[in-house]
Amino acid sequence: MLVKLTSKAWSLKILALLHSGVPGRQAPLLAATNASRSSFASSLDHLVQLGLLERNPGHGHPLRPEFRLTEKGVVVAAMASRVVELAPDEDAFTVIRRSWAVPILAVTETPKRFSIIRSGLGAITDRALSKSLGILEERDWLKREIDVSNRSPYPTYHAVNAGMKINRAIGLSV
Repeated sequence: MLVKLTSKAWSLKILALLHSGVPGRQAPLLAATNASRSSFASSLDHLVQLGLLERNPGHGHPLRPEFRLTEKGVVVAAMASRVVELAPDEDAFTVIRRSWAVPILAVTETPKRFSIIRSGLGAITDRALSKSLGILEERDWLKREIDVSNRSPYPTYHAVNAGMKINRAIGLSV
């Protein structure tokens, strides 16, 4: 579910805003996200398809509907709010918006090898995983260590600092 949720850039932010009480109309949400209209609309449609948002019956205009969280959406929105709070500046939020950043942090509570992380995420390519691991490591949210206990050394990755806080924020809802 987390991989599907974060596949659209603004999904976490929209859910966090609705959780914090921003009205479910498109104009206030769009203004609060600072997203482009097309990217925002894509993320909003994605959340509806995932069953986390629904149109609020009897509210809004047919061309400008109002949305509300579903029961499932309320739980996921609480998690999204905790994750977004841990990215206080624009640079940190840019990292969280990346498709694979949050799912990678979710599976790296303990040290994991590259292949174990890849198998835990499903459809990720080696290149996307490698690039995301590098970005998270640069941010100091992920630590890369070389395990030399075996005959052939190999790197392991685990969440640290803000990355571990994000991991715990995700884990509270699972």
